[in-house]
Amino acid sequence: VDVFQAWCGPCKPVVNLFQKVRNEVGSNLLHFAVAEADSIDALEKYRGQCKPVFLFYTGGELVAVVRGADAPLLQKTILEQL
Repeated sequence: VDVFQAWCGPCKPVVNLFQKVRNEVGSNLLHFAVAEADSIDALEKYRGQCKPVFLFYTGGELVAVVRGADAPLLQKTILEQL
């Protein structure tokens, strides 16, 4: 989940990375979503930050967090979690 601020917008360059990885591993294993922190109470702790936060869930449980648009770290985290 790409958590973003309304004034900052979702991290669009990372969408390409997720699509690339999703094509490589299969569409059933990886799902990508965006969530505006300002409009979801559960994401309140991520408000007021300029850099994006990426939350990784497996079976409804938060398993990893990556702060910032670090493409190599995001790809590594995705592959580790899969």
